[in-house]
Amino acid sequence: MKTRHFFDALDDARVVAAIGTAEGRSRGEIRVHVAVDPVEDALAAARADFERLGMTRTRERNGVLILVAPESQSFAVLGDEGLDHVCVEGFWDAVVESMREAFREGRFTDGIVAAVGRVGDVLAQHFPRRPGDTDTDELPNAISRG
Repeated sequence: MKTRHFFDALDDARVVAAIGTAEGRSRGEIRVHVAVDPVEDALAAARADFERLGMTRTRERNGVLILVAPESQSFAVLGDEGLDHVCVEGFWDAVVESMREAFREGRFTDGIVAAVGRVGDVLAQHFPRRPGDTDTDELPNAISRG
């Protein structure tokens, strides 16, 4: 798929709203990054982008990156070390597969919004908001591109 077609079809505002809603239920951080060039290995690209985007600098190391590479038709979901021991085995792969199914049907925004929601559920379960605490949005909610 051409990246331009993907960007034309993507509803950024809806994705950003989904991130805000998901983060509003937890102390976690979610970023969506779209690779504008093809990637050979989506997980390796996600690891590099995770560092570059400052995802490791969250207070509780509970950030999650959702990488979409439209030219390569590949995806990766990567959680920081605070999530490694709380997510069931295969969770990230299941999120990726659900995005893949939506993308096959041309439902790009739906696929990303659903992935954000599933990630938000896990964050809310393991990093719920604490009564009386003010949560700081540590990372931008906007979709990054690069």
